[in-house]
Amino acid sequence: MSNVKLPGASPINRPKIKTGPSFGGRLIGFVGVIVLAAMIFGFLRLLVYSQDFLAPESVSREVVVSIPPGATNAQIGQILRRAGVIRSPEAFGWALKIRSLIGKPTSLKAGEQALDPAWDVWTIIATLHKGNFKLYPFTVPEGRTMLDIANAVEAAGLGRATEFLALTRDRAFIASLGIQAPTLEGYLFPETYSFPRGTPLKTIIATMTDQFFKVWNKYSSMAALKGMSLNEVVTLASIVEKETGRPEERPMIAGVFLNRLEKRMRLQTDPTVIYGLPNFNGNLTRADLETPHPYNTYVIDGLPPGPIASPGEEAIKAVLTPAPGQYLYFVSRNDGTHHFSETLAEHNRMVNRYQRSPNRGS
Repeated sequence: MSNVKLPGASPINRPKIKTGPSFGGRLIGFVGVIVLAAMIFGFLRLLVYSQDFLAPESVSREVVVSIPPGATNAQIGQILRRAGVIRSPEAFGWALKIRSLIGKPTSLKAGEQALDPAWDVWTIIATLHKGNFKLYPFTVPEGRTMLDIANAVEAAGLGRATEFLALTRDRAFIASLGIQAPTLEGYLFPETYSFPRGTPLKTIIATMTDQFFKVWNKYSSMAALKGMSLNEVVTLASIVEKETGRPEERPMIAGVFLNRLEKRMRLQTDPTVIYGLPNFNGNLTRADLETPHPYNTYVIDGLPPGPIASPGEEAIKAVLTPAPGQYLYFVSRNDGTHHFSETLAEHNRMVNRYQRSPNRGS
């Protein structure tokens, strides 16, 4: 049967069904609205706090801020605000969140930090992450003893002198530093050092002995060729350091002592006697020179058992490269220099001239 379209016939009209968005689509749209709102809110917050990200001051200066160990970021923000190095703890917190979002580290170091109120909050955070610790310097001049150095460390606020001295006599600790000696006398190298407060005293001492070895390594092969041990070189260098403050005289002083040692003469040097006296009052007497003790070189033969102070590099060098000559004696001219003699007769004449004459030094 063929399909025949009847005249006047119209197609069947079916009703159209209206469909709305699916549940998933509605959810995505809802989340998008929330995200957009959050972004707008965050942007508005940034606008509100934009000034608070800037530096509190325009003039640069150092402000030392102490960050306690274990402090939270919120607590650190309050500490920084009280110190005047940031404008707002809230802006500080936001800056940390933004750093985290962009993959930058947000860990902050504890301790005394040297900051600047002329820095913006981003620089403050970067500095706290890296650590810009306030350093406290102390200087060790040539010829200072362990006691002098311990007092300098305490004066710098870096630790108690008694604890420092105890470590310089701790045999196990000394051995761990690569030094075979009963104390660290002579091995705390003269230099200016700087450390943040809270640095362990062992670290401070290790830094000083490391500096000693940096210098010693330049001369160790020379000492080996001369048949001198580390302790012998440092001991004699410490005596040279105490005997003269004139750089040009160090090789001559060293030459005198080396000549006396070679001839098996006693060194007869006052600084070693003084070092061995427990309560020296500044007046060296004949009784002191005659009192036996390990450092009395008027009584003992050869070198004392160890250094009497910290020698500098020039004194060490002088011991290993002494001035040529046969000098065996020297006496002070009372002007910071010495007269050197080869014979005892000449030395006695110079002692009379410079030490016993009413017109000494003339």
